[in-house]
Amino acid sequence: MDNDALPNGIDERYYLLQVAREQFGCEPDKLDAEQLRQAGRIVARQRRIEDAVLRSGEASGVVIPAAQVEEARAQIASRYADGQALQQALASHGLDDGGLRAALARALKVEAVLERICAGLPEISDTDLSLYYFNHPEQFQRPESREARHILITINPDYPENTRQAARARLEAIAKRVRSKPERFADQALKHSECPTALQGGLLGYVTPGKLYPQLEASLFSLAAGELSPLLESPLGLHLLRCEAVAPAAKVTLEEALPRLRDRLQDRQRKAFQRQWLERLLQQPAPVEKAHG
Repeated sequence: MDNDALPNGIDERYYLLQVAREQFGCEPDKLDAEQLRQAGRIVARQRRIEDAVLRSGEASGVVIPAAQVEEARAQIASRYADGQALQQALASHGLDDGGLRAALARALKVEAVLERICAGLPEISDTDLSLYYFNHPEQFQRPESREARHILITINPDYPENTRQAARARLEAIAKRVRSKPERFADQALKHSECPTALQGGLLGYVTPGKLYPQLEASLFSLAAGELSPLLESPLGLHLLRCEAVAPAAKVTLEEALPRLRDRLQDRQRKAFQRQWLERLLQQPAPVEKAHG
């Protein structure tokens, strides 16, 4: 079978499955009428773009190795308990393994063509990087952060030691110990915290705004280095926080920014070039198929 072709009907079902999950976070049969229409429009445009890419001269000679297809299939299969679960999931959407491989081969070829057309793009120069850095200072501000540890005691009325009253009493006793001997916080977290971070002495690392529950964040960012929070409650349970250190807001230096900035601007250049190439490609009339007879 031609790598660019898909069995009749398999392609639409595969693409609809992909769009439903990525755009709407559900299976195709869970889409309402309007979502199904939107998904249909997205699928149609995606197919139109891919058809144009695969008809282009740049697609000539692009071959996707079978091993690359198998690797992509293996990534999908890893989301399921076993091979049978994958087959059942495919069958529930009218798909099969052959159709999946064909769809993956097609998608990989489209990606390869889009990479090929970017092969001649120039590297972003150090001068361009410096100009971008100095012209966009607001993008290189590092927010204030706090290095924090915490101890979590969960609330679960099904267990006598984790009722709200018992959990609070347990955490208050821990808080009393660490207030008298702050250096024992990590040890107490290891012994008593019910969070996976207990294995690291309750260490949360450096926390920036927006990473914690609001009630925890407000308390943490009011603490000085070495201070403990009062007992706090979140949907996870009761917490005791310790601020280990304060890293004030600062500007990221050019040297620090360069590696990620180069990648970001290079990627932006590639996407802009691909978009322009696709726009020109879609403006070209589709070839007319000759009748056989």
